[in-house]
This record gives sequence, structure tokens and C-alpha cells, in this order.
Amino acid sequence: MSDKREYIRFDWAIKRILRDKTNKEVLEGLIQVLIKEPVTITEILESESNKDRSEDKGNRVDVKVRTGKGEIIIVEVQLTKERDFFQRILFGAATAINDQIGAGQDHEVIKKVYSVNILYFNFGSGDDYAFHGVTTFRGMTNENAVLEFNNGNERKYMDSERRRITTPDEVFPEYFLLIVDRFNEVARTPIEEWMAYLKDGAIREDTTTPGLQEARRKLEYMSMTDEERREYRDYMVSVHAAKDAWETALDEARAEARYDEKANTALKMKAKGFAIEDIAEITGLAAEEIDRL
Repeated sequence: MSDKREYIRFDWAIKRILRDKTNKEVLEGLIQVLIKEPVTITEILESESNKDRSEDKGNRVDVKVRTGKGEIIIVEVQLTKERDFFQRILFGAATAINDQIGAGQDHEVIKKVYSVNILYFNFGSGDDYAFHGVTTFRGMTNENAVLEFNNGNERKYMDSERRRITTPDEVFPEYFLLIVDRFNEVARTPIEEWMAYLKDGAIREDTTTPGLQEARRKLEYMSMTDEERREYRDYMVSVHAAKDAWETALDEARAEARYDEKANTALKMKAKGFAIEDIAEITGLAAEEIDRL
């Protein structure tokens, strides 16, 4: 059953509302849907975007939390594409690992790190809108061989909760990429319901998906004050303006690349003695442009 009420978009909510531990159930629900096990957030940790900054309409916002098991989860929202995006999420996970261990401590204190990245732009290729990355070790001469820890190592390979670790992916960071603009499905499953909310702010009235029931209670647009609604509208205008500017710059770059390709073709044809009229017909460039090359 559809819900006609308007809900605050997730990127604004994570800036202003979801950093408060009293609203942690929304984030817990999203994480539970992704990692497929219940999560309890016990602490909101400092990160660059946790701090109040003047550039509140920035391209990126993130929140970092610690779970009841001590695991670190970084949830990052990215509004427009940046060239170093993958390097930055790698750096974020590495920093979260490094910050857990002090001088002289044993490395077994290091807890699992999850990096959840919500992208409001199209990215890469692949016929899906949600991707999950883990580290596995495969055989170099037998690609079907996957490294596991055998029973003889059982005592050695334990986490800090004394649970047995059976494969390396239980130790290494995991990465989730949710590409919001690619989602065009009817929301039936929990991940689809979350994608529908992330994209359009839509939440089913009868939802039982973790986190979205709480979002219906805490993120309704009309529950904000007049001042909060004004700030939210200004933010959304700035978000759309930034996206339009990025797409315009991208279109201009593509047009310039196409022109350079045509100009290079025209130069080669001129060097071979082709008539200006023939070059213009083949490349689509004006005769005056060709003369200037």
C-alpha cells in the first residue's frame, strides 16, 4: 500500500537527524538489510563530515558508527561523481582499521569494518543497482580453490569475541555500493524498499522492512518546523543545481572531445589533399573551421 506522505531525503536526514542516537534505528535497519543480521549502534564516532561545517550543502556526507560487537560501519552519501571516489572509500576503511589499535596492542583487537556507499549518480557498468565487495583468496593455478582456515588453526584464528574465523573475508572490510539513480523496480524486497526511499523518498504504509517503519515516524517532512522545511527546500535546490552543473560540464567535455576528434580527422584529410567541401561533408565541420585548422 503506497504512502502519500512526503519524507525527508536520506542525504539530508543523515546530515541533520540520523547522527542523534535517539534516531539510530533508521540506520540500524539499513545496515541490517545489507549485512543480513541485526545490528545495534552503540556509538556515533567522529569523522570529517560529522563536524558542523560551513559547506553544509557539500557534495559528500558521512557518518561513522560502532556496533554492539565493536564493528565499525561507515555510511557515506555521495551526490556527484568524483575521480578519486574508490581511493577515498579505501582510505576511509583503512583509517577506521588503523584507529582501532594503539601502540603495543595485539592486532586481534581489530574489528570488522563495513563501508556503505550511497551514490546519487550513475557509476560504472553492471546490470544491478546494489553491489557488495568482499576479499577472498583464490588459487592461482586452481581458480576453484578458496582459502579457508582449517581445524588445526581453530584456536589461533579467533576474533576478539572468541568466535572462530573460518575465512579471510570475515576479517577484511566489506564494501556496499548502492547506485540510487539506477533503481527503477517495483519495491517488493527489503533492499528494493530501501532503494525506493533513497531515490524518491517513498515508503510503503504497510512496510515491515527494518528501519523504514522508524523512518516513517521520524523523517516525515511535515513534522519539521517552518524553518527546518525552508532549510530543507534550500538544500534540495542546491543539490539539483550541483547535479545540473556536473551534467552540463560533462556534456561540454563530451562535445569538446567530439570536436577534437573531428578536427583531427579534418587535419589528416587536409594533409592528404582532400577538398574542403569533402572534408566538411565527412566531418560535419564548417568550411571556415577547416580553413583555420
